[in-house]
Amino acid sequence: MYGPSADAPALSLIIPVYNAADQLPATLDAVETFVNDYPGSVEVVFVDDHSSEVETQLILEDFTRTRRYSRLLINERNRGKGFSVTRGMLAARGRHRVFTDVDLAYPLDQVHKIVRDLEAGADVAIACRVLPESRYLMSPSFFHYLYTRHLMSRAFNFVVQKFLLPSILDTQAGLKGFTADAATLCFSRSTIPGFGFDIECLYIAQQHGLGIKQTAVNFRYDDEPTTVRFARDSQRMFVDIWQVRMNAWRGQYSAANLRFVFPEADQWRDPVHLPPHGVRVLSRLES
Repeated sequence: MYGPSADAPALSLIIPVYNAADQLPATLDAVETFVNDYPGSVEVVFVDDHSSEVETQLILEDFTRTRRYSRLLINERNRGKGFSVTRGMLAARGRHRVFTDVDLAYPLDQVHKIVRDLEAGADVAIACRVLPESRYLMSPSFFHYLYTRHLMSRAFNFVVQKFLLPSILDTQAGLKGFTADAATLCFSRSTIPGFGFDIECLYIAQQHGLGIKQTAVNFRYDDEPTTVRFARDSQRMFVDIWQVRMNAWRGQYSAANLRFVFPEADQWRDPVHLPPHGVRVLSRLES
């Protein structure tokens, strides 16, 4: 198995970042509070997807330089959220590994819910915004957006359930957690560098018999994307669904994907060791 070492932190928090200079001060304050209050050891891995804003990288470099619990990985070019999350997950050392968005639409106290489900035996725990127990906070001006997004999200999820994930109610929530072994199994097989990586990772987990828990969460909407962005992202997601389906037909998820190449070693603070091609990983992971 490829689990963490005995001295591994209890939790790795992975945060992909792209041009977030305006959001980072509040986010980093929240990260600092979360780490100080967390009952176990924590490492925080930031992955900067080659931000065009110089301020983003400077803020992250200053923060990680003065906090021993944090690390910064910088992509040599813009690669996409999926690539960045995958890179962070495979670089992480924690027994539990959780990724979330830099805007903290899911407040960091929600990470505890994800971790509790992992500790209770789930291999993968994912935020689910449509469970009755989930709650959201938003400006009244976004009510129309929420209705539109809900309809589009339900339509998209219907397609996902029909073709790939029949039991998953919400594949795109930006808060997901994995045990160390589950993270290695799923992310070492990734092929999609963009937003469709969530669907691919969950499909891989399901195909390998991992236990997936859907977790009720609190979340907030602070931004309303344009109709053009909605249409563009939806089109990309449907292309990704087809790619996952084709990859599955080819048997591509049976072994680790060595073609998903990461930057050269000198771009890393820490090396990543993937399972060699063809090594068997147990379908139901054992501690």
